[in-house]
Formats: sequence, C-alpha cells, structure tokens
Amino acid sequence: MSAAEIRRVVETHREWVIRERARQIPRLNLDQRGISEREGRRAARELVTRIAGDEAPALGVSWRRIQIRDQRTRWGSCSAAGTLSFNWRLAIAPIEVLDYVVVHELCHLRHPNHSSQFWSLVSAHRPHWRLQRKWLRDHGAELLAFRPGTS
Repeated sequence: MSAAEIRRVVETHREWVIRERARQIPRLNLDQRGISEREGRRAARELVTRIAGDEAPALGVSWRRIQIRDQRTRWGSCSAAGTLSFNWRLAIAPIEVLDYVVVHELCHLRHPNHSSQFWSLVSAHRPHWRLQRKWLRDHGAELLAFRPGTS
C-alpha cells in the first residue's frame, strides 16, 4: 500500500483505533513484583476450591478435579469428565470476578453449553454476573498479559 492509502485506511477507522488503543493502556496498576506465579497459583487453588465447595451442593453438582493453569485465552473451562480448570491470574482479579468464573464453570457441569437454561442457572446463583463478565471484557487482556517479575 502507498502511504496515502495507509493514511486513508487509518483515518477511515480512526474511532476504532482510538477505542482499541485505550483498551491497551494499563489500568490495573499490577505490580510485577507483588506476586509470583507460584503464589498466584496457590491463592487461586485455595479460593477456587473454597468457592466450588460452597457452591457445588447448591447447584447439585460435583467435580472430579480442579486444575490451576496458565491459560492464554481462557479464564476457566469444564471438561466432560468433570475437571474444572482455572487461570491462575483470577487470583489477582477482584474476588467477585473469580467467584463468577467458578460458578460459571460449575453450571457447565449441569449444562455443558451456553444455552438459555445454562444462563438461567447462572443468573439464579449470581444475578449480577453481567457486571463480572464486563469487568473481564474491560480488563481481561491486561490481566492475561500480566507476567510476574523475576525478583
């Protein structure tokens, strides 16, 4: 492309570029020295296990295993075999966000899809789940990019 064509494309998509650039500005003020991955994993396992243990009976479900992983694109997942996997970075997100993700994955043990029944179940147990999902959409990229320092 010529320089003139590039300028035209950028100008045509100017608002989108501005929005996307604004999303890239660090807003969480995460201190890379504040937590190691090991500490984050330990905290995530403790919190996830506690929340899952409290919420599973109310949902009428049980899980087989909980894994804490370094996922690059997901916050959590639920396998058909009953393994719940969670991103360790949830330990540095607000507790309400971690709580929502745990309940979301527990609901998948009843409904392994995102059907209306699934969302009704999520809503029944976490009526304000949309706020937590919005937080993840607003701050998730920054949280996923977080890499603890080596010191």
